[in-house]
Parts: sequence; C-alpha cells; structure tokens
Amino acid sequence: MKKNKIDPVLFIAVIVLILFGLVMIYSASSIWAEYKFNDSFKYVKQQALFIVIGIVLMIGVSKIDYIKYYKKTNLILTVCLLLLILVLIPGIGSVRNGSQSWFGIGSFGIQPSEFAKLGLIIFTAKYLSNNNKFLKDIRKGVVPILLVLFTIFGLIMLQPDFGTGMIIVVSILAMLFIAGVNIKFFIGLGAIGVVGIVVLIAIAPYRMDRITSFLDPWKDPLGTGFQIIQSLYAIGPGGLLGQGFLNSRQKQFYLPEPQTDFIFSIISEEFGVLGVVIVCGLFLTILYRGIKIALNTKDHFSKYLAFGMIFQMMIQTVMNLMVVIGLIPVTGVTLPFLSYGGSSLLISMISIGILLNISRYSNK
Repeated sequence: MKKNKIDPVLFIAVIVLILFGLVMIYSASSIWAEYKFNDSFKYVKQQALFIVIGIVLMIGVSKIDYIKYYKKTNLILTVCLLLLILVLIPGIGSVRNGSQSWFGIGSFGIQPSEFAKLGLIIFTAKYLSNNNKFLKDIRKGVVPILLVLFTIFGLIMLQPDFGTGMIIVVSILAMLFIAGVNIKFFIGLGAIGVVGIVVLIAIAPYRMDRITSFLDPWKDPLGTGFQIIQSLYAIGPGGLLGQGFLNSRQKQFYLPEPQTDFIFSIISEEFGVLGVVIVCGLFLTILYRGIKIALNTKDHFSKYLAFGMIFQMMIQTVMNLMVVIGLIPVTGVTLPFLSYGGSSLLISMISIGILLNISRYSNK
C-alpha cells in the first residue's frame, strides 16, 4: 500500500491539548505541590517527563505498520490479562485512593487497566474483521467477544475501578454497533446492564454514596458531595473570559487534587467560556479527524481499530466532563491529554500514534 503523510491536523490538535494541559497542571497543582512537597513544579516535572516519553512513543508508533498489531493480537491481550491479574496480588499491586489498580515504581504509578483498554480494542478490531459475517447470529458471533469483554471488566472491578470498566464496556459496544449488530441486542443488553449496575451499587455502599451525592450534593456538603460542589463553585464564576491564569480560588485547598479528574473545572474558572470552547473545539477536531481516518481506511481491521480508539478517547472525555458539571456521579476518570497522570497520557498518545499510522494508508 502507498504511504501518505500523517494527518497533520490530528497531530497538531493533540500537541496543543497536551501543552495546554501541562500549563494547566502547573496552575492547578502549584499551591498544593508547594505545601506538600515544597516544590510548586513537582507535578509539572513528572507530567513533562511522561509527555516527552509519550511524544517519542506517538511518533515511533506512527511509523509502525498497524497490521503488525493484527498479527500480535493474542499476545497483546494475554499480556494485558496477566497484568490485570498481577496487580490484584498483595505485595505486587499497590493501593491508591481505595483501588488496588497500580504498579508502584518509585514515586510513579502505572495502571494496567489503561493498557487493557487499548489491548481489548485491538483484539475486538481483529475479531470483528474476521467474524463480520457471523454478527447477525448473537450466540455465534457476539457472545464470544462479550465473554472476553466481561472477563476484563470483571478483573478491573475487582480492583475496583468502575469508571475505567464502564469506558471499556461502552467502547466495545460502540464497535459492535458500528459492525452492524442488531439493535435489539443493545436494548436487551441495556436492560441487563441496568440490573448489573444496581447489583454493583448494592454490594459496594460507597457507590450509593456517590449516587446520593450526585442527586443532592448539598445533603452532605463536607462529605460525599464535597467534590461536586467545589467543582461547580469553580465553574460558576468563570464567566466569559474567566478569572485569569493562576487566579483560580478553588485550587487553593478547596477542590481536592484539581490537577487530575477536575482539571476542567480550573480551566473553566481561569479561562471562562472562551477556554471551554477552545478545549471542546480541540476535542471535536480530534473526533472529526479520527472518524475521517476510520471512514477512509482500506480494510476492516484498520476501520474498526480507528473507530474503537477514537470512540474510547471521546467516551472518556464525555464522562469526565459530565462528572465535572454534575451530570453523572464521580467516576475517577481523567480528562485525556489534560489531566495529570502518566498511564492515561501514554496510552492516549500511543492510540493517537496508531491513528496517525492508519492515516498514512487511508484514502485522502
């Protein structure tokens, strides 16, 4: 196949988001980092290291023929499964924020669930490209991939990490929908999913606390509703142009660790509606270019792979934004390219690298 140049618009949009994210991580974390570590650049330096690694990986991956992932799919998924099992073993996996979902490496942490997100997308893309003719038969064509999906979902829920688990499930279901699975299947699965979510909430009371705080955060303003209330207090005063860079009030020990899940709240407070429009515009640009790449591919594997990766990133983005503005309960999901966090950033940039490689072979 003839190689084209990588998609320049996608590349530039991602780089701009990442660099803006680094600036906002400094703004959001400097006061907390100075108080806790006596170094206001603590989080910025760590994120900058991951950005450098991520850019190298993204450019490197963009030069690797995507068909190689097709050939190594089973190995990739097996490694992801082993990592998800290993992280659950006491002494190997470490606990952070109540979840045993990390491998601790010095002051850094790696989440195997982030790698599983990408590994399962690759596996599903291969499965759908090889079994497209069987997808009308739910038992023969769809059930096998669901068994793999819910095995990974189950391992992630043992950590537990409900937010990441839901991103994976919704992403794979979106790929099945694109592949042409009958709409009745999704209606039935949706009903089962509602029952499953109720059960998951029932067996873990803290999830019910999150639901309660979501419905009425002011019922427990210093407890379960604290984060949502402080997030809304940050967004509210932003106005059209915001309070100005570095002038956020909520980052001053009100909004807990604002450099992670709630960084969008600080962006809204400091840059107002203008900042929100610019950030959302960049995400929409990434979505548009990703879908265009997927539609212009020359084979089913790359089409499903491109759709799966761009859907996964955008589903995570939407979930984070919905949490920040109080539309859904707190899930612990980061905002791609902007939030502090090495694992999420690296996987997002590797995914973009794969998309860029697919764009080399697409019909322009």
